[in-house]
Amino acid sequence: YGTAFEKLTALAYPEGHPYHHTPIGSMADLDAATLEDARAFFRTYYAPNNAVLSVVGDIDPEQTLAWIEKYFGSIPGHDGKPAPRDGSLPEIIGEQLREVVEEEVPARALMAAYRLPHDGTRACDAADLALTVLGGGESSRLYNRLVRRDRTAVAAGFGLLRLAGAPSLGWLDVKTSGDVEVPVIEAAIDEELARFAEEGPTAEEMERAQAQLEREWLDRLGTVAGRADELCRYAVLFGDPQLALTAVQRVLEVTAEEVQEVAKARLRPDNRAVLVYEPVADETDEAGDTAAAAGDENEEAAK
Repeated sequence: YGTAFEKLTALAYPEGHPYHHTPIGSMADLDAATLEDARAFFRTYYAPNNAVLSVVGDIDPEQTLAWIEKYFGSIPGHDGKPAPRDGSLPEIIGEQLREVVEEEVPARALMAAYRLPHDGTRACDAADLALTVLGGGESSRLYNRLVRRDRTAVAAGFGLLRLAGAPSLGWLDVKTSGDVEVPVIEAAIDEELARFAEEGPTAEEMERAQAQLEREWLDRLGTVAGRADELCRYAVLFGDPQLALTAVQRVLEVTAEEVQEVAKARLRPDNRAVLVYEPVADETDEAGDTAAAAGDENEEAAK
């Protein structure tokens, strides 16, 4: 399923959108790049006025700033960076986009990307909680329905890919069990999402989801490297590293009504891009079946 991310983002974001082509690039991009391309990119983007430096630990601030000035102060700035491209899109895709992929995969899979609110918004935190209740681990609704109850899937997860400046993605990933067909899985998912939109999360589900996100957040802050990353992320994306210190509180303040509202508005069939993986038929098995069938016919003829 290694092609899933590239294919699903290309499907979820229209042609010309900054995320239609994955930002990390592709081998085709690398093969086409020249030495001068690499030098120009470095000169443009790897400059002090396009960077955040975060130092975390038991430090002496004055000494640390002196060292930063000593080792980084002579690096020249660069003002040639172009403005970011507009990543805004309508809140709803407006139709269900779909692609079927035949690959050498061990089982059928259903993957879907739902268009969700931008990172840094309260609605995005509400969406994160909704996906956690629905597909965040073995206590989630979709796991209980598909894996435990129906036994039509061997894995089911739903998570949030947070993006600033563009719609975030709610990433659904289900691997089918045995010969179960994808439409069976899809019907059950739509049923669970519709029920969640109608009823909202229970008090117990809200408490569990908030605790789960809080634990994940504290795990990221549990190392100095994790703290440095989060401070940098909020400084780069939102211009305020202090926001990293209040992220947990913002999630805990979201209400069940807000979670239900974002689920009802966004987790619907006309707001998703769907990728269906179908295993390629094994030619060896087919040849074996043909040979076996021929053998049976010869045996019948001999009788």
